[in-house]
Formats: sequence, C-alpha cells, structure tokens
Amino acid sequence: MGQVMFIVWRESVEALLVVGILYAWLKNGDVSARRGLPYLWSGVVAGVLLAAALGAALLGFSELLSGDAQTYFQIAIVLIAAVLIVQMVFWMRKHGRTLKKDMESSMQASVERGSWWGVFFLVALAIAREGSETAVFLYGIGLGQQDASTGSLILAGVIGFGLAFLTFYILQLGGKIFSWRRFFQVTEVILLLLAAGLLVTGVEKLFDVLLESSDALASADWTMTLTAPLWDTSGLLDDSTTLGSLISTLTGYRARPALLSVIVYVAYWVVVCSALYRKPKQKPQPKGQEAV
Repeated sequence: MGQVMFIVWRESVEALLVVGILYAWLKNGDVSARRGLPYLWSGVVAGVLLAAALGAALLGFSELLSGDAQTYFQIAIVLIAAVLIVQMVFWMRKHGRTLKKDMESSMQASVERGSWWGVFFLVALAIAREGSETAVFLYGIGLGQQDASTGSLILAGVIGFGLAFLTFYILQLGGKIFSWRRFFQVTEVILLLLAAGLLVTGVEKLFDVLLESSDALASADWTMTLTAPLWDTSGLLDDSTTLGSLISTLTGYRARPALLSVIVYVAYWVVVCSALYRKPKQKPQPKGQEAV
C-alpha cells in the first residue's frame, strides 16, 4: 500500500502544481484572462478521462492475453514503469525551475491570440501525462502486490490523493524547511529508489521466465552462478515481512540477493549517477573573444 500511496501522492501534487499555476494566473488576471477558466477546468476533465482510458486499456489488453504472452506483457510494463520514473525525474530537474514561467508565457500568448484552446490542451496534456504515468506505475507496482486486496489498493490511492491536496496547500503557504525545492529533492531520491526496485523486479521475473522455458538454460553453470545468493541479511530485515516487503519494493532491497540482481542494481545506479552529475558541455566562445 505504501508504494501506491506514494506514487498517487507524488503524481497528484505535480498535477495540482500545473493546475494551480494556471488557475492563479487566470484568476488574478483581467477580464479577458478569466475567460480562460472554463477551458482550464474542461482540460482537467479531459486529462483525467484520457488517463482513465489508458488505465482501462492496460487492464483490458492484459486480460486479453494469456500464458507467456501475458507474463511478458506484464514484465514489459514493469520495465517501462522504471524507465518512465527515471525520465520523469530528469524532466523535472531540467524544466522544474522554468515550469511556472513557461506556462505563464503560454497563457499570455493565448490571451494575445484571443484563443483559449491552448489552455485546454496544455492542461489536458499535463493531466493526461501525470495520470497515464500513474496508471503505468501502479500497474507495474501492482504485479508485486498480488497478495494485496483491491480494496486496500484503492484505499491507498484515495489516501495518497488526499495527502496530495494537503501537501499542495502547505507548499503554497511557503516555508524554508518544507518548500517546493525541498519537496522535489526528497521525492526525486525516493522515485529513483523505486525505479531501481522495479527494474530489479522486472529483470528477475524475466530471467525466471526464461529459465522455466528452457531446461538447457536452467541447467547451465553460468545461470546457476547468476541466481545463487551472495549473502543473507534476513536476520536483520527479512524481505518477506510487511516492512521488508515495503522496503524491497521502494528500494530494490533483497535479503538474499542473487548475483544478477546485484549486477542490475549497481549498473542502474552507475548509469543514473553518471547522468545526474554529468557536467554540461561548455559552448565554444566566438572567435576573437578571450576567456575572462
């Protein structure tokens, strides 16, 4: 439940941020700007419907499949969810500082053109993006929560949505300790850990399916080496317990990790950290100018 709650909370806060920025700009503007408010709310409804349609399509398509096809589809969604989470983190790091300015510039352009369909499509696409990502994330996480009831998952989603409104309200009040910048910094780390957990889970499930489908592969020495546990920390934290399972899904923790899992986990963090801390290329100076 914790993973579902966190995803719904984080994605809902981002969606509320977009809607809040546009609403404040339109509401506090002149008479012509306030004409865009109906388009804003229509865009919200359209975005929610688009996200719900994607979620229904995911479930419907999965039900149509059976056997290995369904298994591979589910594994693919888990891996896609991991990639999307990382992509979302990098997108926010790149555009987060200028997000408000860019949206307000777009609104100003709509006012000057006298057309508010730009507001509608901007909001609809923003909500649909956050909602569709949420649907993919929850589908991927749900594969590892097969013992959880549907009611508990829905309850977690409702709580996460309620917490998003509370968080948005608190962040709007401002503060040095709990600010938008601090919020995104903390949740970025949690999201990257969650993506690592999903990636490890997806690779493990894929490898298990390949082993089950091939006796020769299952009996090979190198596959036995990859699947052999490297250590056992179940005495400290067993990943089969409630707390251990939560930490396992959120971070990729394994009490008895196989060599394959460790390789994937380490490779993931090497790639992510290298991309995070890569220095941007310096633009060449025009000829005739000396560096100061």
